[in-house]
Amino acid sequence: MGKTRAPYPAEFREEAVQLVRNSGKPVAEVARGLGVSYEALRHWIKQSAVDTGEREGLTTDDGSELTKLRRENLTLRQEREVLKNHPHAGTRAYLARESESG
Repeated sequence: MGKTRAPYPAEFREEAVQLVRNSGKPVAEVARGLGVSYEALRHWIKQSAVDTGEREGLTTDDGSELTKLRRENLTLRQEREVLKNHPHAGTRAYLARESESG
C-alpha cells in the first residue's frame, strides 16, 4: 500500500484559494507555482465557495461533524451487536460505566 501525503494545513489552502481569486492567474498556473495538483486546488476553491455560502453543498464543518457521527454510530452499532450476542456482556458493560462515572 502506498504512502498517503499528509493534508495541507487549512491556512495554506485558504491562502492558495485567495491567491487564485485575487491574482487573476489561471488555477493551473497557481497550482504549479505552489507545487500542488490542479485537482486539489480546484477542490479547495469549490469547498471554499460552499463554506462561504456562495455555492450549495456540505460545509467543511458539517463534513467533519458527519464523519465524527458516522464513526460514533459505527462504534455504537458494534457495541450493540456484542451486547445482543452476549447476554452477560451487557451487565458487565453497565457496571463498568457506572464504576467510571460514580
